[in-house]
Parts: sequence; C-alpha cells; structure tokens
Amino acid sequence: MDINKFIKTKWKDLKHFTKQSKRVLKVSTKPDRKEYLTVAKVTLIGIVVIGVIAYIIRSISTILGGA
Repeated sequence: MDINKFIKTKWKDLKHFTKQSKRVLKVSTKPDRKEYLTVAKVTLIGIVVIGVIAYIIRSISTILGGA
C-alpha cells in the first residue's frame, strides 16, 4: 500500500469519527440531579462490592497460609 492511499484512508476514518462524535454530542444531554445521584449510587455500590470481594479473597488467602 503506498503512503498516499494510507493517508487518505486514515483521513477518511478520522473524518467519519469526527462526524459520529458530533452527532453523539448533539443528542446527549446533561443529566438532571436525580439521574446523577442514581449513577453515583450505583457506582458507589459497585466499588463497595468489588472491595468486599477483594477483602474476602485476601482474607481466605491469608488464612490458608498465603502471603
């Protein structure tokens, strides 16, 4: 593949990506307070669940003689 064709292809891909990004930004809206709090709560619950699972695994590992 020659360099000009490669550059044209990448330029076309970049233009397509830019066009799609603009479309998404037009459609998206700022979340209201209720939606923001819901997302924050779900995120916090997910972090806590992952932390608890990691703590349990680490505790079991320590009890069984691992470092």
